[in-house]
Amino acid sequence: MNAQLNDFGPIKAVIFDMDGLLLDTEGIYTEITQLIAERYGRSYDWTIKQNIIGRGATDLARYVVQALDLPITAEEFLVMREPLMRERFPRAEAMPGAQQLVRHLKEHRIPIAVGTSSSQMSFVEKTTRHGDWFALFDTIVTADDPEVTAAKPAPDIFLTAARRLGVDPAECLVFEDSPFGVTAAKAAGMTAIAVPDPAMADHKFAHADGILRSLRSFQPAACGLPHLAWR
Repeated sequence: MNAQLNDFGPIKAVIFDMDGLLLDTEGIYTEITQLIAERYGRSYDWTIKQNIIGRGATDLARYVVQALDLPITAEEFLVMREPLMRERFPRAEAMPGAQQLVRHLKEHRIPIAVGTSSSQMSFVEKTTRHGDWFALFDTIVTADDPEVTAAKPAPDIFLTAARRLGVDPAECLVFEDSPFGVTAAKAAGMTAIAVPDPAMADHKFAHADGILRSLRSFQPAACGLPHLAWR
């Protein structure tokens, strides 16, 4: 942990990233990208993946195409990826502790939001099996939201979420699994807790206010939120 949670200012709202934080979709993204890479005799591995987690779709596609030297454009990569995602995303599982934490905050009337780099269509596909608890969020902000002009690491997504929640950005806590997401949260003037992939080096999150190995390690009472007895 980079800082003690009780060192933070009063937290009045919580904003969650989705991919790799609430839902275990990163493995699906890896599978899909590897399938496309193999069509061109390329191999997609962690050295590339660690640099694209949290990027918006267009930025991600450009990076992958360049890093793998694929003989296609970023736009063609995204077109190839679309049917593979539609087929696989509905099987996404919840990350450990995600549903319990969301329900706990909602029960105690803490404003909560999702701020994701996914598009609205992708969000719907990924949450197919999780509609009951995703319906608890006060607002969902996707990358293609009309009020969002720039993807993470720009702060737009999180600032839009805070505005809709009616909470000052300085009083918002953001959970993120990517360095880009943490950068976006800090640019928005928010407290940012990283919950990264175990393979991601901690030094990539030096700008985060704290690092947790799992959402289940979070103790809400440490930052002024209602106590949660994890089960």
